[in-house]
Amino acid sequence: PRFGAKWNITEDLRFKVSAGRYSQNLVAANSDRDVVNLFYGFLSAPDNLPANITLRDGSTREVKDPLQRANHYIAGFEVDVTNEISVNVEGYLKDFRQVTNINRNKLYEDTPEFNDQPDELKKDFIVETGQAYGADFQLKYEKGNASLWAVYSYTYVDRFDGTIEYNPIWDRRHNVNLVASYAFGKFDSWRANVRWNFGSGFPFTQTQGYYGLLTFDQGIGTDITSANADLSTIYGPLNQGRLPTYHRMDLGLTKSWKLSEHQLVELDLSVTNAYDRQNIFYYDRVRGERVDQLPILPSVGVSYSF
Repeated sequence: PRFGAKWNITEDLRFKVSAGRYSQNLVAANSDRDVVNLFYGFLSAPDNLPANITLRDGSTREVKDPLQRANHYIAGFEVDVTNEISVNVEGYLKDFRQVTNINRNKLYEDTPEFNDQPDELKKDFIVETGQAYGADFQLKYEKGNASLWAVYSYTYVDRFDGTIEYNPIWDRRHNVNLVASYAFGKFDSWRANVRWNFGSGFPFTQTQGYYGLLTFDQGIGTDITSANADLSTIYGPLNQGRLPTYHRMDLGLTKSWKLSEHQLVELDLSVTNAYDRQNIFYYDRVRGERVDQLPILPSVGVSYSF
């Protein structure tokens, strides 16, 4: 169920509120052990879940089905400061009632011989709870051929897995977006735009060290003096590190030719990452190598619509 309402207090001031209870049958197939997560796959919700959820106060709640659930609450207001300037402010709270995650503490197989072991040590997945709250501030300016959007977001996200409380990998505290555009020339056929984005660092789990893992593939007869060990990682406390801040500026210039009422040709010139900021894309834990995102990248494109 969802609910939403808006109250026009005055001609220039509006108050809004909404709430909803949401559920989904998909689980993101990514690992929070990765330093950076940019690509996601999704799986159907697994059935191999613990029987109960452990809450922060130590009490438990029964897991009745594999669906992930959350309650959302949003409230805010809109103000038309002038004919050209408007402000939108929203605060929100997301109460994650049931969230599925990979079990990082698994030690045993979920087989009859380990029935005496607790679920958190043998299940492939665990069920977590958590909260996300924050506020969004938006300023919009439009006058003539010029427009400006400025958005600032403050966010705090935490999770509790029954044992520890931690910040998940998408807990970005500060985010800023600035977008400006201006149309000029005959028939306003030219349009210039600029976009700048800033984001504080995401959490990640740091590397404490490495060790050689012997698999004992020959059982008790394995010769540990001559066997080749696999390189394994010793991880630090979960998501206690923070990645560097992210920021980037993109520039664009578009020229339009209207050939007829239903035909339009556009030439786009753009520069991605205009000041060549080195933003992290991936980090190879084994080699200790950092891979950055795209450097300064100019591009040209032509489109024809009819």
